[in-house]
Amino acid sequence: MSAPAPAADALDALRDAVRADAAVVPTDASGAPAPSLRDATHLRLGAGPVLPKSTPTRLRKAGSSARDPAAAPGDFFSLEAVYVAWALRDASGADYMRQAREGGLLVGFVGVTERKGVAEWVEGTVPTLAQIVPAGTGACSTTPPSSPTASAYFHTLSRYSKASAGKPLSSSRGAFQSSDSLATSATKRPYVLDTADADIVKRIRKTEIELRDHNTVLRGVKITNFGNVKDLYTSKLRNLKDPKKQCSLPSAVPTANPVTSTDPKLLAKKQRSMHPIIIISSSPTSLITMHNVKHFLQDAAFEPSADARARAAAEGNARPEDVIPIYRTRTTIDSSGREIHAQTRYMVVDSVDALNKFGADAWDRVVCVLTTGQAWQFRPYKWPEPRSLFHHAVKGMYVSWSNDPPNPKIKDWNVTELKIDPHRRHVDKSTVAHFWKTLDDWTVLNKPGLMP
Repeated sequence: MSAPAPAADALDALRDAVRADAAVVPTDASGAPAPSLRDATHLRLGAGPVLPKSTPTRLRKAGSSARDPAAAPGDFFSLEAVYVAWALRDASGADYMRQAREGGLLVGFVGVTERKGVAEWVEGTVPTLAQIVPAGTGACSTTPPSSPTASAYFHTLSRYSKASAGKPLSSSRGAFQSSDSLATSATKRPYVLDTADADIVKRIRKTEIELRDHNTVLRGVKITNFGNVKDLYTSKLRNLKDPKKQCSLPSAVPTANPVTSTDPKLLAKKQRSMHPIIIISSSPTSLITMHNVKHFLQDAAFEPSADARARAAAEGNARPEDVIPIYRTRTTIDSSGREIHAQTRYMVVDSVDALNKFGADAWDRVVCVLTTGQAWQFRPYKWPEPRSLFHHAVKGMYVSWSNDPPNPKIKDWNVTELKIDPHRRHVDKSTVAHFWKTLDDWTVLNKPGLMP
């Protein structure tokens, strides 16, 4: 049985069959029903024509500006692609692409985002689509059969239907494209701007969001050059390094009293009064005592108090000093990027009697108290209540072994726990570094005048 003559427009024929609720049957070249769409070469559109499923329609692919499906069939969706988009309109996106590939439509299928609009147009829900080339602009037009163009088109389709019987789909498609191009090459029309397409492009550009990367985000619309600021500070730093260019004090500014500024006793007293003070517990069970505090805070190495006491006794120092200076090396970076190493001094005491040696304002210089969680330690203090002491006056540090259970007594004391490992000595440096970092942060906020 020979296939019927195809309709003048494949897209309209498919739409008429769907709107008439007629069956669209995949067939072979002879018109017999095929077992599947993959094995079929044609589509029978209800009571209408039988068309090759590779027939290009007037539905243009995204990003294409072609106007003639016969001249550029690769820019238009095939009849099979439009049929698959309508048949799988209710399937999920992943299921739609899987079934389209299993049906033999490996490429050229309607996109997932375009499928809904195409299916609605085929069903007649929407009157038009922007991607559909209007009839009369190319070889798929519905020009009356009396015109030479329509006659040539029908003649070409008839030849294609007869030639495609029993032949591979790829070779038949190539022959159809060549004949169709020859039939329409003499009637190509000049490009005419589609106002509907232009309006859509304008709306898209209004809501377009420009993608940015780290380079475009960091560069503003108005580029500002801060090179003058760099040059200004470069010259200032150069003048500071050159003693000849340093500006002297104005004559109106009063200078310090030479007697006062050169008096060694006053200078020593002033320098001594600026050293911060750390108080430790005098409890014999304390991990940090006057025997090992210098080795711990200055050398960043923990030594048990009993071992330190025995070592000092062997050296002839049976009793430790009541005031021990701790020297700490701090590293800072100046404006030119150089590292500056400065040595600062802290004073460590374990009793109020030793603290009173620093004068009446000694408590103003106390920045830290190490506690073991025993409340009797604070009875002779200026603030005997731990909550008041650690909330307003000094920074509290609770020293314990790392494997000790939590102490419920210090829950409301506002103290930082300082854990010492009983066996691993290589972690002492990180513990001491944490101590100094915590103490520096507290001193800057609460007693910046004592910050070395």
